[in-house]
Amino acid sequence: MRHLYLNGAWRASASGESVDVVNPATEETVDRVPAGSPADVEIAVAAARAALPSWSSTAAAERGKILSAAAELIRERSDQIARIITTDMGAPYNVAMKVQTLMPAGVLASYGQLAETYDFEGGRVGNSRIFREPVGVVAAITPWNYPLHQIVCKVGPALAAGCTVVLKPSEVAPLAAFALAGILDEVGLPAGVFNMVSGYGPVVGEALVTHPDVDMVSFTGSTRAGRRVASLAAETVKRVALELGGKSASVVLPDADLAAATKVTVANAFLNSGQTCSAWTRMIVHRDQYDDAVGLAVAAARKYTVGDPFDELTRLGPLVSAAQRDRVVHYINRGQEEGARLVAGGTDRPLERGFYVEPTVFAGVEPGMVIEQEEIFGPVLTIIPYTRGEDEAVAIANGTPYGLAGAVWAGGEEHAVSVARRLRTGQVAVNGGQFNPRAPFGGYKQSGLGRELGEFGLEEYLEIKSVQL
Repeated sequence: MRHLYLNGAWRASASGESVDVVNPATEETVDRVPAGSPADVEIAVAAARAALPSWSSTAAAERGKILSAAAELIRERSDQIARIITTDMGAPYNVAMKVQTLMPAGVLASYGQLAETYDFEGGRVGNSRIFREPVGVVAAITPWNYPLHQIVCKVGPALAAGCTVVLKPSEVAPLAAFALAGILDEVGLPAGVFNMVSGYGPVVGEALVTHPDVDMVSFTGSTRAGRRVASLAAETVKRVALELGGKSASVVLPDADLAAATKVTVANAFLNSGQTCSAWTRMIVHRDQYDDAVGLAVAAARKYTVGDPFDELTRLGPLVSAAQRDRVVHYINRGQEEGARLVAGGTDRPLERGFYVEPTVFAGVEPGMVIEQEEIFGPVLTIIPYTRGEDEAVAIANGTPYGLAGAVWAGGEEHAVSVARRLRTGQVAVNGGQFNPRAPFGGYKQSGLGRELGEFGLEEYLEIKSVQL
């Protein structure tokens, strides 16, 4: 069994217990990681607290060089890490390489550069000098769907800011976290600056969130779990950053390129087998184009080959676990019970082994249906008609508790931007605009608090001090 990473060394967990890591494509146990304990959390937090004065006073450029070196090692080992992620959580290898490995390497490199250029000590207001200082010890609690990217989005800016970190990766897909811990150790990160305790949320996660020596919690996961984190953290008035669920809309206006809008929306909804918090899972189309949109979506969905994630022809890998597959199947059944029309996919098992779900499309979906309101987190696209113009389309798009991402498609860019401004969501793509890993990412409403990526992500981990002269 693997060990925890505590105070610059690999150590056995005090619990002596372990978590099986299951390959979702084969249903076989491929590894075991420690099920950490509150005692392990005590060691990790104490190490992070002890390391904070030295690390926070290290020149920012030096911090940046260490992060840049770690990013370069991720790139050099990208094949190995991508294979770990494919085995761990089921993403097709090409997705694991491009999105799950190389993109995090780029994000980490960007924080290496930003640490060297960001003005931590600049700014004056009248007779006051303004300083930006690290918030302190950060607990980073990360999910299984993008197991390296979501870690880098927290650990990168926290370390760049001068904070020290205790990471709790998801117990469902933890192996990329162990690879990163090894890399950070190898590039010479001082002992205690980064610590990792694997295990279960109610044990390790809650011990971190409630610990009096943890100054900030950065959490990515479900909205339900985020509420729990915020509630527990309030007892010690910690700073909390939450990146939570989504039910993002792709709004197609009548003058848009319908074929392009449908193709890209389906691709976005099915990326990572639909296990993406920002997935555009609701396609909102004018009634006059509705039948054409449904036909195009069905044709596109049929091209998503389900299979072995290491097969280069596979476009849709398994869901991460049996529990996740059962959850998605439940929602597909619920959609049919509500009267939505299943036009592609369904609940049949496409393969005898593995936690697979067919690429699924629902037509005849009305606002307020459960499958239109709740995050399914699987390869399920719902297509919703509107009849009265873009005001109605915007109202439907804004009509869920979430506000993480979305898309607008229109014949003119400025028109699309004007509609995008009306969406109550943190990030909007116009006419297929590509994801920008240096632009701020985060949600409105119940999709979370705070922002990740780029300069905005760095500033989440900084306190502001004014000194009067």
